[in-house]
Amino acid sequence: MVEAGLRLIEPAEELREMYLEYIDAFRAAGESRLQDKRKRVANDFAGFVQKCRDEAAGHNLTGTHVPATSYWLVCGRRILGTCRLRHRLNARLQQHGGHIGYDVRPNERCKGYATRMLSMVLERARALGLTRVMVTCDKDNIASARVIQKNGGVLDSEGWWWEDGAKVMIQRYWIDLQGGMTQGEHR
Repeated sequence: MVEAGLRLIEPAEELREMYLEYIDAFRAAGESRLQDKRKRVANDFAGFVQKCRDEAAGHNLTGTHVPATSYWLVCGRRILGTCRLRHRLNARLQQHGGHIGYDVRPNERCKGYATRMLSMVLERARALGLTRVMVTCDKDNIASARVIQKNGGVLDSEGWWWEDGAKVMIQRYWIDLQGGMTQGEHR
């Protein structure tokens, strides 16, 4: 059951320890993917927060990056999840990544937090003026597919993507933020 008092906030310097504890929860669960990030963030948290602000404003973007706002799902003094809202898609994001990516603390999964967080981020996407968003997930990530579907996601396509040296089947969902979109419809 989702807790009352959930807030969606942007990264802030005063939340350094809370964020590092969030990353450590992944290591404790045997997931190592955020550990390189932990080292960089711990050494220059102010720089990390500024980079998040710059990305949201579309400043100092490199390579194929697009403007994106980072959000943290917080309850009390704990980060339960993180997400990124990309303000637009490029060719790469149309294949894998979409407008929104999210993670939930391993020991808080399957409690409704991802569904609620995605719902809250969709409101932010509407505020940006987006009329529909793409969200992708690995085909074998049934929990993520359910989160997307509960938020109105309609499966549009599937395709292969190389991820960490392995070929992964990706599902691409569209969520209409105006209502009325049918499966496979593109505006």
